[in-house]
Amino acid sequence: MEDTDYKVKLEIFEGPLDLLLYLIKKEEIDIYNVSLERITRQYLDYIDTFKALNIELASEFIVMAANLMYIKSRELLPKDVQPPEEDAEENDPRWELIRQLVEYKKFKEAAQFLGVQEVKGDELFVTTPELPDLDAPVETLGQVGIFDLIRAFQRILKRFENASDFREIVNDRYTVADKIEHLLEIVAVGSKVRFEDLFTSAASRGEVIVTFLAMLELIKLNHLQVDQEQLLGDIVVVRPAV
Repeated sequence: MEDTDYKVKLEIFEGPLDLLLYLIKKEEIDIYNVSLERITRQYLDYIDTFKALNIELASEFIVMAANLMYIKSRELLPKDVQPPEEDAEENDPRWELIRQLVEYKKFKEAAQFLGVQEVKGDELFVTTPELPDLDAPVETLGQVGIFDLIRAFQRILKRFENASDFREIVNDRYTVADKIEHLLEIVAVGSKVRFEDLFTSAASRGEVIVTFLAMLELIKLNHLQVDQEQLLGDIVVVRPAV
């Protein structure tokens, strides 16, 4: 029985501004000097990858994609049809987007600061611990965000750039069930493996995709966890001890 059309659905808790900030941080550039052409291309690559893996996206991601494409096309207009310089900044959607990013970044940093202060407060005041809800769904992917996982996945796919479009998963040799068994064999209980090493034997785009889907399913079931020792560093896949 073939299940090459198997899809793993994950919720994206971050929004499009989170993705843009992630891409800007990855490029190590200042928000005010961001190259929208480059960021737009990378953003659309992420959207394509999300769609290929059937990851559900909020409509805000699509709206942002359309906005980025509009800004990019607007910047390509001849100078004689550009707005006057005195009105350029006020009417420029690029600067409006930058203002949104700056404000959102401030909001996130403030939220992170408050979170740290809350943790420090918990260390000072003893409280009665709540019993954990063992039936609660897993809402995170360990210490690594979905954007990090997709970025690492895209790097693996580049080995097969000359192959057919990966939006169509065509592989009659491997199934997600096969790859789940394979991953559980190569990642021993209590051990960890570099993300890239999980795909060493992959010979096609289809095999890479099926392996990645299997890994996502194991993460959802909490049989595997992902970690990152430093920001934008190598991803490590961990199989927790029972």
